[in-house]
Amino acid sequence: MRRRNVNILLAGTASDSHTWNLVYLQLLLEELGHPVRNLGPCVTDELLTEACAREEPGLVVLSSVNGHGYRDGLGAVRAVRRAGLTLPVVIGGKLGVAGEADPAQRGLLLDAGCDAVFDDGDVAALRAYLAALEAAAHRAPQAVA
Repeated sequence: MRRRNVNILLAGTASDSHTWNLVYLQLLLEELGHPVRNLGPCVTDELLTEACAREEPGLVVLSSVNGHGYRDGLGAVRAVRRAGLTLPVVIGGKLGVAGEADPAQRGLLLDAGCDAVFDDGDVAALRAYLAALEAAAHRAPQAVA
């Protein structure tokens, strides 16, 4: 089976000024063979939506380590969906200030349009998600010229 690399748009959430998580994720995703456009930290909903519309990535990865990922992620994914964009959006990292996963908040993110929500440090789940996305792209019909 031929591998289909996914063009990834990577961003920190609006209130998250941390950079190292984004550098780590970019390196990890590139090591897995995916081209990555890293928008950096403190990405506003408007900037994210504009970049998604312009670049049409195969996946948007949002990351947060400041503990406000649930709140910021809701705004981001809602803005993307309001713009009529249907591309896959995932979020992960330290999403809440309590230091533990919150199933209710996770549910809100999924209901708002996130395709997956990853717990802090769950790289295996992200890899599995990417593998499933690649497999789905492989099964997609290809245009014939």
